[in-house]
Amino acid sequence: MWTRRQAVSGLVGVVCAGRAAAAEPVTTGEVFRSGEGGYHTYRIPALLETKKGTLLAFCEGRRGSRSDTGDIDLLLKRSTNGGKTWGAVQVISDMGPNTIGNPCPVQDRKTGRILLPLTFNLGNVTEKQMIDRAVEARRTVFLCHSDDDGKRWSAPREITDSTRRADWTWYATGPGNGIQTKKGRIVIPCDHVEEGTKEKYSHVIYSDDGGGTWKIGGRAGAGTNECAVVELGDGSLMLNMRSYHGKNRRAVAVSVDGGLTWSDTRWDEALVEPVCQASLVAAGGVLYFSNPASVKRERMTVRASRDEGVTWAERVLHAGPAAYSSLATVGKRDLGCLYECGEQGPYERIVFARFARTWLRGE
Repeated sequence: MWTRRQAVSGLVGVVCAGRAAAAEPVTTGEVFRSGEGGYHTYRIPALLETKKGTLLAFCEGRRGSRSDTGDIDLLLKRSTNGGKTWGAVQVISDMGPNTIGNPCPVQDRKTGRILLPLTFNLGNVTEKQMIDRAVEARRTVFLCHSDDDGKRWSAPREITDSTRRADWTWYATGPGNGIQTKKGRIVIPCDHVEEGTKEKYSHVIYSDDGGGTWKIGGRAGAGTNECAVVELGDGSLMLNMRSYHGKNRRAVAVSVDGGLTWSDTRWDEALVEPVCQASLVAAGGVLYFSNPASVKRERMTVRASRDEGVTWAERVLHAGPAAYSSLATVGKRDLGCLYECGEQGPYERIVFARFARTWLRGE
């Protein structure tokens, strides 16, 4: 087990191959294909299994180009049969020529409400312009919700005042998924850039009333970015982060106070990355992780750790170009991964893969 003492002392993970076992099939299917449905590119997947067992596959629909800037809508497809088939595209939010995206869904256990934090910016303003303060615009934070298993969604409600500090320019929720702790706190992994220094930081926002009100939690060390959060067995939180420190390894920090503060950043030597988003979820006492496990965006890999990140078993889902991903449980025994991939480039399509957790662990 990764204890608080080990996390602070800088213990890093190692790779171990899974035990030889009969390979169980991985079922895959295309959910979004770039160039179809009036969108140039589909990007930034986020996957959630609801309490009713419905799978929700969110992504950004980028109308004019592959760019992070421009006319970008937030889309959804639902599956009620474990990912075998998917319903029609739903437009969750369309801000006209502007950008709305970075989905990071979570469902409140008490009410069943599905919360969907998002971020917005003007479509004619780039990330670099906001960071350089070449324009007055900054990224703002919104929240949608659904009370009927993702069939219908509220209009976006702005929550910027309680989730972004005045000196933050760029901002992103997730992308991927949020969590609800055993005590009921909803925690959303985020990142931002600070004005003046232009430093990148991972941070969290949280709600203790089912998403009614929000507060800013602690930030991790400089040079971190898009991140994922899980609750460990002892109730502490682990933040796994994209890193700009030139190590091509994922950064890790731990919180023992519900996300209010974070330990010093360490690097997991087992988790190779090309400086890219990744996904991390916990289920049944096991951590599951996915990312392009290379120094460039390729080789989509899923991993499992029974000791909270000390050692990892791994399997490759897609050896070719690949980028962002999102993991979720599917039923009681399986795991799903919604990920970007292609043959010539990583953004040709968004694919859903389903596989047994035991297969991933090499059992």
